[in-house]
Amino acid sequence: MTTIALVLAAAAAVAEVPASGIERIGWLAGCWESADAARGVEESWMAPRGGTMLGAGRTVRGGKLVEYELVLVREQGDGLAYEAHPSGQPSAVFLSKEIGADRVVFENLEHDFPQRVGYRRDGADTLTAWIEGTRDGKTKRIDFPYKRAACGDAR
Repeated sequence: MTTIALVLAAAAAVAEVPASGIERIGWLAGCWESADAARGVEESWMAPRGGTMLGAGRTVRGGKLVEYELVLVREQGDGLAYEAHPSGQPSAVFLSKEIGADRVVFENLEHDFPQRVGYRRDGADTLTAWIEGTRDGKTKRIDFPYKRAACGDAR
């Protein structure tokens, strides 16, 4: 590829990413799952609309629900706010620290654990979500590798 073609391709990629608003993380929309023999984790995200995205997640172990979380991501000023409502815990709000074409990181240093929540698109059908922060004086990170799943898949 020539230098001009590379520059044009890079410019087109940048042009595809909205400069502001919730649309910057529209790539998160859809259904995602991570499963092994012990547990299954699912997340579903509605497409950006009305300055928001709504997400729901659940973890199933041994055929029983063990955790769930409802999330509202909304525009706030020039950034985004990630409002988490996890099962059995108080709600918490994390503000965007980084928003890129394939990555978003939210942070709340006042929260017990996690202090950061992130998502990275690794390809059209793969996604890594993570939580990280300090717990008991030690830095901890938990990754959730997801593959795209059919939404509403009846099992």
